[in-house]
Amino acid sequence: MDQIFRFSNAAKQDPAVDAWMNGHPGELGKIARHWFDVMRECGEDVRVLLHDGHPTACVEEAAFGYVNAFTAHVNVGFFRGAELADPARLLEGTGKYMRHVKLKPGDDVDTAALTKLIEAAYTDMKGRCGQ
Repeated sequence: MDQIFRFSNAAKQDPAVDAWMNGHPGELGKIARHWFDVMRECGEDVRVLLHDGHPTACVEEAAFGYVNAFTAHVNVGFFRGAELADPARLLEGTGKYMRHVKLKPGDDVDTAALTKLIEAAYTDMKGRCGQ
């Protein structure tokens, strides 16, 4: 078992993802939308879907990242985040595979470091899929 979440229904555009984004107005929605857009822009092979109620980004059908909005913060998460280099120490979590970055309105975020994490998660998943 390769421990990769695969979704054959991931698509370039998914109306359910658009509906989720439209349903999260305000600052939390803005944060989630921005970072999900960064995931979408990683490559032409990025596909999306709504998984477990939150927008998920895939390399074709292999999930690499997600966003989710909560009451007071947004998580930017990575399905294989435990294996990503994180010199800025942004990642949180103790699971075997997954990690996330917690973003709160008004807090400073190391934009360059988070962008690098997203790009690394994308590149890592491409490698796991043999691309």
